[in-house]
Amino acid sequence: MLLAVDVGNTNIVLGVFAPDGRLVADWRWATDQARMADEYAALATWCLRDADLARGDVDGVVLASVVPPLTTTFRELARRYFGREPLVVQAGLRTGVALRVDAPDEVGADRIANALAVKQLHGTPAVVVDFGTATNFDVVSADGAFVGGAIAPGLLTSLEGLASRAARLRTIEIRAPASAIGRNTPDCMRAGLVYGYVGLVEGLLARIAAELEERPKVVATGGLAPLVVEQTRAIDVYDEHLTLHGLRLLYELNQPEPAAHPGQRQRE
Repeated sequence: MLLAVDVGNTNIVLGVFAPDGRLVADWRWATDQARMADEYAALATWCLRDADLARGDVDGVVLASVVPPLTTTFRELARRYFGREPLVVQAGLRTGVALRVDAPDEVGADRIANALAVKQLHGTPAVVVDFGTATNFDVVSADGAFVGGAIAPGLLTSLEGLASRAARLRTIEIRAPASAIGRNTPDCMRAGLVYGYVGLVEGLLARIAAELEERPKVVATGGLAPLVVEQTRAIDVYDEHLTLHGLRLLYELNQPEPAAHPGQRQRE
């Protein structure tokens, strides 16, 4: 089985895939840079056991990380506790997606995984809207190339910035209010955050579609996606596990080719 790990600034998402590509278990943890490999290993062991799995069932590990210290931590975890050298998504890997941007080396591992997954699972042209610490708009052209996108502050990031810079405002639970006209301070904040964010998403998608000159399929993913998906018709599909499937596809793409049969002649 394959263990896929997506390390983000806010959450770490893990999934275990069967050899046929089925996602058989998945978990979401809060990102904590202070945790050591031993601690994450104990947590992973408990999660696997709860899913009737064991560390010995894992025969491959693929890792995408936007948190450099935790890249090192999860490398160590894979080596020490799973006995596997992880495939780390980084420059130099086969991606299955042409990176048609100014600086391909700067494209985040999660964006590469999203681009490959949407290409293979949902078709192109497409835009992946990944709602996390930042909200990434990943644009894949009709011929399957990653051509760039946009990065906006995430919903929680926006709330934290607002609460930290405005003395009389405070952190609130993020949910859609009953109307766009709030009758109290928390609902005013919710209206601005949720409906304002919906406007941001719809506006950017409209501009992206205009530049592509055809309407792309819009696929949402990420922990905060359901909150926005419920409030707009601009998103076609919600795929909770898109990034994990992208990591699985990247792992499969970067496995060694089977050795040729001794009696088989090599094609030139």
